[in-house]
Amino acid sequence: MDPTFIVTAFATLFVVIDPLGLVPLFIALTPGMTRERRLAIGIRACLVAAGVLTLFGLVGEAALNFIGISMPAFRIAGGILLFLTALDMLFERRTQRREGQTAAEPHDHDPSVFPLGIPLMAGPGAIASMILLVGSAGDWTGTLAVHLVMLATILTAFLLFLVASPLERLLGRTGTLVITRLLGMLLAALSVQFVIDGIRGSGLLG
Repeated sequence: MDPTFIVTAFATLFVVIDPLGLVPLFIALTPGMTRERRLAIGIRACLVAAGVLTLFGLVGEAALNFIGISMPAFRIAGGILLFLTALDMLFERRTQRREGQTAAEPHDHDPSVFPLGIPLMAGPGAIASMILLVGSAGDWTGTLAVHLVMLATILTAFLLFLVASPLERLLGRTGTLVITRLLGMLLAALSVQFVIDGIRGSGLLG
């Protein structure tokens, strides 16, 4: 196995999944939760992301083609879902919903599968990267290397999730609200970019 390929795979997946960038998003999506609750959400999100990326790494684009979904369509759908999450962050709709719930129902808000696992960690970019990298691997050892690199990247994200609670205490409620609004804007822009990339990839823009 060419070491250069492994380095390239790691750099690609690390940039696309962006473990460092996921930390403030994790804080914004789990405000006020206990360390144990955040740990459970972080584990579940990482398992979901690893499972999805492994699936697409093994079966590739055939999985989407089998059910008649193109990668551009997947990008557009992911962008729309991410935009809805951005609206929640910008207008604190999650906070309003939680205020209407009783303390006996703390489990209703669980962002582990969506949007943390999908599409923030295992998004269209990460899925496309897995498909392309596995396609370039050449043999089973290369395919195994790509998956190990992906798992290492997700493990890095999980380790960073563990410091979310201390960071939130450092920022305070005001700091967390400010970051949540700013990240809502960034997520909105990212979601629009997903949609634009999907439309461009579909050929609708010529």
